[in-house]
Amino acid sequence: MVSSTPAERRKSSNALPPVPDADAAAIESFIDATWAESGLARSSLDSYRRDLEGFARWREGCGGGLAGADRGVLFDYLAWRSRDGYSSRSNARLLSSLRAFFAWRLRRGDRSDDPTTLLEPPKLPRSLPKALAESQIDALLAAPDVESMPGLRDRAMLELMYACGLRVSELVGLPATALNLRQGVLRVMGKGSKERLVPLGEEAQHWLERYLSQSRPALAGKRSVAALFIDGGGAPLSRQQFWQMVKRYAAVAGIDPARVSPHGLRHSFATHLLNRGADLRALQMLLGHSSLSTTQIYTLVAREQLKQLHAKHHPRG
Repeated sequence: MVSSTPAERRKSSNALPPVPDADAAAIESFIDATWAESGLARSSLDSYRRDLEGFARWREGCGGGLAGADRGVLFDYLAWRSRDGYSSRSNARLLSSLRAFFAWRLRRGDRSDDPTTLLEPPKLPRSLPKALAESQIDALLAAPDVESMPGLRDRAMLELMYACGLRVSELVGLPATALNLRQGVLRVMGKGSKERLVPLGEEAQHWLERYLSQSRPALAGKRSVAALFIDGGGAPLSRQQFWQMVKRYAAVAGIDPARVSPHGLRHSFATHLLNRGADLRALQMLLGHSSLSTTQIYTLVAREQLKQLHAKHHPRG
């Protein structure tokens, strides 16, 4: 099992109406089966659960159950959400959760049809990833005070994030054993428990060696810790702590903190590699994208930057 029982969860969320027992049981069976079959991260499974429980509560209020809903009911729910102000992105994620749930019911033989078959996902506005300029990256990486132990750790984290294009969850979740300084590679466990090897680069390797020899032993003290990056108490750093760190150093570097996010370092990694001629397939492997179409968004970023450069500097731009 990957979660508490339905009854325990309902007790801990008294602000929401309870999910009918039959629906709660069906959702838990689906979550457990999905975890066993796909090895999805807990955050993805929690998203599935929230979406399905939200629909089950709405369906109960209208008189009915989740598992037996037909296409018309699903359409009515999506229409209600749209009227109620839910974003297109939220509704698209919901439809993805419903598709996975009813496909599972169909495979088990609990249904003879899939009510999501002809439902179209809402069109999402195209938002391009926001990458920093190379000069801004240089300023951000130079912002930590490397004479202090936390500052040396922070420099190593920022260098590694940018050098390897990591997701924030991947960075803070790294065990010390994931690092191979002799070979100059990092073993990363990405989405769906998919493992990939990413080269470190000389600069990141230099700062990691300094961190491991100076800062990490001082932060860990006599404690034996598995995490690569730790705080002064020997505990792994959280995503929130790293987020605050990036914002703080952005201000030190003279960059508007509102324009900088931890994920922006990943976007910058991809954009800068592509600008310097990296192959799209190689970039897909480095980023850990399961689909090349996800990686191709960075070609649009590079194209947009070229258009802006042309408009700014060409005499007839």
